[in-house]
Amino acid sequence: MGVHRPLVIFAIVVAIAPIISFATEIVVGDEAGWRLNFDYQNWANGKKFTVGDTLVFKYKQGDHNVYKVNGTDFQNCNVPKNNSLGLFTGNDTIKLAAAGDKWYICGVGDHCSQGMRLKISVSNSAPALYAKVPIFQIFSGIIFAMVAMTTVN
Repeated sequence: MGVHRPLVIFAIVVAIAPIISFATEIVVGDEAGWRLNFDYQNWANGKKFTVGDTLVFKYKQGDHNVYKVNGTDFQNCNVPKNNSLGLFTGNDTIKLAAAGDKWYICGVGDHCSQGMRLKISVSNSAPALYAKVPIFQIFSGIIFAMVAMTTVN
């Protein structure tokens, strides 16, 4: 009976791996990156952001930064006083860990009031990720798991 345990574990991994592996890395602004004179709200319209995705803010280090803020600070372009809340590398990544509205601004000078700010809505990942997985993969994983479990008994 213990001989089949690895087969069952493998079957479970095969069944859920396609679901886990579909998190997306999203470069904010696409080729334009994080910069002035770009409409980030227009860019975000129609995009789907799900839990597990990663935002990447690309910019020339020293020219910009990224702060995650709340809705009020976003509207008023209030930069947090605590610099440890900011990102400054020029290749900053933020993992979207929870569903809900998220707000990001550039804290350099008046960049935020000039439009360097982004608001997105993040949805729970499970339904969206299942939709991205080919139906063949789902059924193959389920069938393989069922066969593996029946051989255990």
